[in-house]
Amino acid sequence: MTSDLTLFVNPTAGRGRGARAALPAARVLRRAGYSVRTVLGMDAPDALRRAREAVAAGTGALIAVGGDGLVSLALQAVAGTGTPLGVVAVGTGNDFARANGLPVRDGEAAARLIAASLKEDGGRPRDLGLVTGSGTWFGTVLASGLDSRVNDRGNRLRFPRGRLRYDLALLAELAALRPIRYRMRLDDGPEQELEATLVAVGNGSCYGGGMRICADARLDDGLFDITVVGPCHRRTLLTVFPRVYRGSHLGHPKVTVHRAARVSLAAEAVTGYADGEPLGPLPLTAEAVPGAVRVLGAR
Repeated sequence: MTSDLTLFVNPTAGRGRGARAALPAARVLRRAGYSVRTVLGMDAPDALRRAREAVAAGTGALIAVGGDGLVSLALQAVAGTGTPLGVVAVGTGNDFARANGLPVRDGEAAARLIAASLKEDGGRPRDLGLVTGSGTWFGTVLASGLDSRVNDRGNRLRFPRGRLRYDLALLAELAALRPIRYRMRLDDGPEQELEATLVAVGNGSCYGGGMRICADARLDDGLFDITVVGPCHRRTLLTVFPRVYRGSHLGHPKVTVHRAARVSLAAEAVTGYADGEPLGPLPLTAEAVPGAVRVLGAR
């Protein structure tokens, strides 16, 4: 493996933590004997183009320094290529890092783990989700329903900034809560019609900064965990919601979990989000791809 590594940096991640973490991470990697270059982009498409060029040129690893948005871009560049992915998680949510047992908001610790993994095992194979048609890869959760509508509304709000914007969006969506009529197909089974508050397709266990919506999902079993929250009253949802952070919501009678390697979802006026990034309106089909990426330092 080449000793040339690429730091893929979002300088604005975590209110500037990305920029601050890049320099100490680079120092750790250079002390470990690696040559390090940094890739930035003028915008997301430009950053992705540069990351793909680094992978095509044979970089020894692509190391994402930022949050889940940057990790999502990095996955588009490395998935299926054999180039390992390192993550220096310094964003707001850091769900991909959490799911893989990686350090969060400690750039030097993350870099030390990356350097050790490069020398020892070259990273552990991890499954990814692939949205067919668009060819978009995701590492954590594909969201649809109440959670994606909260994202839609939060993205439209100009004030306040930060997480509070999505808290207000959640309150607004709860006020307008109505069940959504889905059509869902798992693997080669029959199409099912169901009413639900949300359907979350988990390659990994969590989204939204530690919400364990698909708490039992594993990154190495070749399957999605599909969490379906059925129609429920606002009071029920507000009672169940805090349990999502512990994963104990899965035992609630309104919640069911399915496992499948492929899932198709259709619903009217619902946007799909994967790793927090918009995919576009349903219908969507996603497939679990075993061992699509090697993650450095994963546990």
